[in-house]
Amino acid sequence: MSGKVIVAGVGMIPFSKPGTSPSYTAMGAEAVRLALKDAGVGYDKVQMAFAGYVYGDSTCGQTALYEVGRTAIPIVNVNNNCSTGSTALYLARAAVASGQVECALALGFEQMQAGALKSHWDDRPRTRASVVHVMEDLTADAAELPQALRTFGGAGREHMQKYGTRMETFAAIRAKASRHAANNPLALFKNVVRTEDVMNDKVMWPGVMTRLMACPPTCGAAAAIICSEAFARKHGLRTDVAIIAQSMTTDPVASFDPPSLIAYTGFYMAQAAAAQVYEAAGVGPQDLQVVELHDCFAHNELLTYEALGLCPVGEGERFVVDGDNTYGGQIVTNPSGGLLSKGHPLGATGLAQCYELTHQLRGSADRRQVEGVNFALQHNLGLGGACVVTLYGRN
Repeated sequence: MSGKVIVAGVGMIPFSKPGTSPSYTAMGAEAVRLALKDAGVGYDKVQMAFAGYVYGDSTCGQTALYEVGRTAIPIVNVNNNCSTGSTALYLARAAVASGQVECALALGFEQMQAGALKSHWDDRPRTRASVVHVMEDLTADAAELPQALRTFGGAGREHMQKYGTRMETFAAIRAKASRHAANNPLALFKNVVRTEDVMNDKVMWPGVMTRLMACPPTCGAAAAIICSEAFARKHGLRTDVAIIAQSMTTDPVASFDPPSLIAYTGFYMAQAAAAQVYEAAGVGPQDLQVVELHDCFAHNELLTYEALGLCPVGEGERFVVDGDNTYGGQIVTNPSGGLLSKGHPLGATGLAQCYELTHQLRGSADRRQVEGVNFALQHNLGLGGACVVTLYGRN
């Protein structure tokens, strides 16, 4: 290790609906320019870049970054499903922490199409081909629904059956997301909805999910400048936000055996990654003030409370009912509005979370600001699978 790893600058563009955004090249380049400006450093000082996206051809990262400059640096293209952005961040931090480089760039972007997520390949095994029978068997009664909805909705239903969690609790999580996003000028959806509005929306799975409980396909980009503390001081960059610990995990056997959709949706990946981060940093959930977590569905937000140790397993509903997931409660979750309201451009999501938490730690989150932030946790999940948990702290 070469010392502390600093988040010197972050950049993010407003998220938008498919068909209304600029091209991925324009979005990616703008996010990088914003991060460089925020850091106060030129692109010529960046020594390595990691560019994350899910839907695009090879070397799209170069195509976007060439709009900023052609400096002959290594550019690594990253695809790790919905955890792509945080995987780019993980690699950038590792490059700096190991001493390989002093300054690295992590970029994530996505130019998505409307509609449910789908593979663009039909001539080869699909992701999770060897284990998808777990989801299919446990949701055989909902075989007509899109795979992602079956997966996360099924996990939520399992929690309801096991712990008595009510559908209204997932609706309350979605309503909370809308209240937070109303204060985020970069969020896709800023309209506030009530729990009853969510419950009365179009039913996607009777007794399990309405349309508002799922995040929308989104276009966008975000970026971060990651550097050593020595580099930051040498170039007069800010050093107030550091990555204290970080972990990436993949699926253990328990994700699929015994069959459980809570496990299938990454519970054990998240639990293990969080435990590794807490141990490395010497802190625990009780030390956190703010968390950005992967709420691709309202159901997954509740499951993730428990996986990250924000509340005991089985008590996610109580965490929501007591207001411990928002301002004035125990830990403010997704002050940005999360994936549910801010939007979910797959490759950009992890770096959008980094953007939010960096501003929270700086005290520059405006109307979203959480009081007294010293530690902030990020959770980003990609089924297939990968989970990245990152702990930030005031330096």
